[in-house]
Amino acid sequence: MPITLTLVTLLAFYVAFNLGANDVANAMGTSVGSKAVTLKQALIIAGVLEFAGAVLFGQEVTETLATKVANPALFAATPQILVMGMVTVLLASGVWLQIATSRGLPVSSSHAVVGAIAGFSWVALGVGAIDWSSIGSITIGWILTPIISGAIAALFYSQIKRWILDQPNQLVQLNEWLPWLSALLIGTFGVIVLPSLTQPLTNFLIDQFGFNLPAYDIPIFTGAVAAVGLTFYSWRQLDQNTIQNPKSKIQNQVEQLFARFQLLSACFVAFAHGSNDVGNAIAPLAAIVYINQTGSVPINGITIPIWIIILGGVGIVAGLAIWGKKVIATIGENIISLQPSSGFCAELATATTILIASRLGLPVSTSHALVGGVVGIGLVQNLKSIQFQTLQGIAAAWLITVPISAILSAAIFSIAKIIFL
Repeated sequence: MPITLTLVTLLAFYVAFNLGANDVANAMGTSVGSKAVTLKQALIIAGVLEFAGAVLFGQEVTETLATKVANPALFAATPQILVMGMVTVLLASGVWLQIATSRGLPVSSSHAVVGAIAGFSWVALGVGAIDWSSIGSITIGWILTPIISGAIAALFYSQIKRWILDQPNQLVQLNEWLPWLSALLIGTFGVIVLPSLTQPLTNFLIDQFGFNLPAYDIPIFTGAVAAVGLTFYSWRQLDQNTIQNPKSKIQNQVEQLFARFQLLSACFVAFAHGSNDVGNAIAPLAAIVYINQTGSVPINGITIPIWIIILGGVGIVAGLAIWGKKVIATIGENIISLQPSSGFCAELATATTILIASRLGLPVSTSHALVGGVVGIGLVQNLKSIQFQTLQGIAAAWLITVPISAILSAAIFSIAKIIFL
């Protein structure tokens, strides 16, 4: 078991590394492509926020995945089979993420993990063990996510283009629209991030002072203050930036301000991604550690040791820093040419799509949503500006992620079963 634990720890780091190189690039790809930030700045910002999100808020998501990644009750009598299956999931999903990243293709780590689970479950327990409804929901997500995100991005960008970018006096128009843009940005991302960020404060006020606060009072108050603050800060920036910085890569003053908005949106996405997707890499490790300590499979929930969460956070940051630029280049530069205003709309559409899907209970992919958003921008700008050859490669990677992961997992599990059982 100690040898297995060491192996699984290394595999979890390997998956987190590839997850960081592929998925995290989604948060910063459009910001780099629009020149809102440099690649080096993007790697630093995303690294800090991904790690913070993973360590501060990765516990709950990882616990859920560790106890529901496969039906633990089916493995109650044979925990060693579940351990082998978890190792298979890590290896298969990690290999596929590495292959996709090496080709600069943005894919979904969640879909890779689901495919790997389906593969080993089929070999271990038969075809009836696969949750076909989940596979069906993911297929629906493949189709709907980019379409919805593209439509929302096109709507946002067409309005910004009409009321600000195409007007003879862009600065005056932007000045009038700043309160609405601030509220839209803070409101959309606040729904994702603020409830988690303010929950410790809400619990402290309830426990220490007995304040009976409604669940969303503090997030709404915090968001309102942030939106007002961002509006006044942006107005001040417009007043001060009458003389352009000759060293800036963005000479248009309107686009300079949108670059700041886009940087904020990218930060929110990176933090939210770290808190949610770290579980894809470390949940199998958490389940194996639990089995190693108790001799039973986790059924009613477990406590994730902090070292496991930190391991996942470090792996994500390392993968992003060493290998993330490939996928960043694909999303930010190889689909269409982006400006900060259009990149901001793509990220805002991505967040809105994820929120809508979460309310409907549909599993979605940040990769699918962001690519759809970028294409939506291209449709508003000029259909000929879209590089369809890049899109064909991305779509092919999406379609084969689940079956390839399932086949890899089934093959690895079959070989391991022959050797070790």
